[in-house]
Amino acid sequence: MALLIGEIFRRTAQAVPQRVAATLDERKLSFGELNTLGNQLGHALGELSVRHGQRVIWWGDTSLEALPVFVALAKLGAVFAPINARLGTDEATEIARFARASAFIADPAHAQAAEGVAKAADIPLLARVGGGTGPGIDLSAAATRGAGRELVTPALDENDPHVIFFTSGSTGRPKGVVLSHRVNWLRSFQGALLGGRNRTVCMFPLFHMAGWTLGLGAWQAQDPITFVRAPTAEALLDAVQRERATRLYCIPAVWARILETDPGAWDLGSLTDVDTGTSATPPELIRALKRRFPGTSTRINYGSTEGGAATILPDEDLERKPGSVGLPAANVELRLSDAGEVCVRSDYLMSEYFDNPEATAEVLVDGWYHTGDLGSLDDEGYLSIIGRVRDIIRSGGETIAPTEVERALADHPDVGEIAVVGVPDLQWGEIVCAVVVPRAGARLELEALRQYAQQRLAGYKQPRRLELVDELPRTPATGQIQRALLIERLASRG
Repeated sequence: MALLIGEIFRRTAQAVPQRVAATLDERKLSFGELNTLGNQLGHALGELSVRHGQRVIWWGDTSLEALPVFVALAKLGAVFAPINARLGTDEATEIARFARASAFIADPAHAQAAEGVAKAADIPLLARVGGGTGPGIDLSAAATRGAGRELVTPALDENDPHVIFFTSGSTGRPKGVVLSHRVNWLRSFQGALLGGRNRTVCMFPLFHMAGWTLGLGAWQAQDPITFVRAPTAEALLDAVQRERATRLYCIPAVWARILETDPGAWDLGSLTDVDTGTSATPPELIRALKRRFPGTSTRINYGSTEGGAATILPDEDLERKPGSVGLPAANVELRLSDAGEVCVRSDYLMSEYFDNPEATAEVLVDGWYHTGDLGSLDDEGYLSIIGRVRDIIRSGGETIAPTEVERALADHPDVGEIAVVGVPDLQWGEIVCAVVVPRAGARLELEALRQYAQQRLAGYKQPRRLELVDELPRTPATGQIQRALLIERLASRG
């Protein structure tokens, strides 16, 4: 049997047509409705000459209307290529040009801007979904006129591209991570193994890989998933209470905001799993989750868009292995290169970076994906992430991992958030700079920070420069610190 994403929706519609597949606010979409809408939309796109193998841009906010677009393109064998909904028109145009797409689909909020982007990128077909007026073909209306019969693309192969997730292009040429039907099917199949009427709330937007992976995992298990328009603490906890959710996965920065809310303001007794990962997870955050959600299980996940799941630290190892991201996930091989870079091999790896053989060859070597993360393995094989290959600071001939310095200073009583970067220095090559968001009312000075670090860090690892900021720049979807942007800002200050 070919592992095709469209088959997930066909089979769930046959097995549990009335069961809820997805919710957003008060709206719900059943498996039967989702499959029918996907078929209708797919036939409508086919009549508009969208074909197997063509790339189709989706530009829109998280909505239930995005789901039939995803289903339709999977069944057609066209490649779903979402653009970050928060991008401006210039950034969107750069990615659309690079994608060489055959069609551009937008939601009502982006339809007007999409017209200019599609024109600038020479994309022949512009359509919109979700109602409203504006430029482009009203695809929702066209779909309702079409048949809901099952859409089958005989030429479709499981190794064909299914999706492309693009970088924003803000730091240079965009990279497009190409994932096949087979890879996305395998990445999400663990959801079927975890089935049993789980109810998941998803914090990730639907231009991000994690949102679709969580969704596909729920759908393979014939379970519902709840999306939110924005990952605020209030929206996520409202969704958990309303849907009696059993699982909430949040990045550490979002959990931190949730932990600041009133514990008695929501009924969250339905939760059984409060998972995290994606960026560094401080042990104190895990302890806080255990206090706030007693009786729940927590897993720490480490992976990437390019490599899928890499490691998992289960609940029973949280106290025993603080700071670790665990052991290799099922069917994953892991090793460290001679330079300490984390490398993984599995059936979950991307096919390539779209139209970028040089970048592909750099990270996919002899079947191993080179993550760009620096790691260490303990005597039991548990992995810890100690930094990024390109983030390493080289000062006076010494090598320093920024995350090691961050961990040593993060619990200083006057530090709210901290990021450590290397900045150029004529004498040392680079020096360690601590960029700190101080706690409210705190007065933090460099010498105090260095004294705090004396028993924790070697002298060459201690910060030689301190910058106080109101907030750290983070990626919008995953909350990871944008170190390159921090360095640019510091350089502009001199």
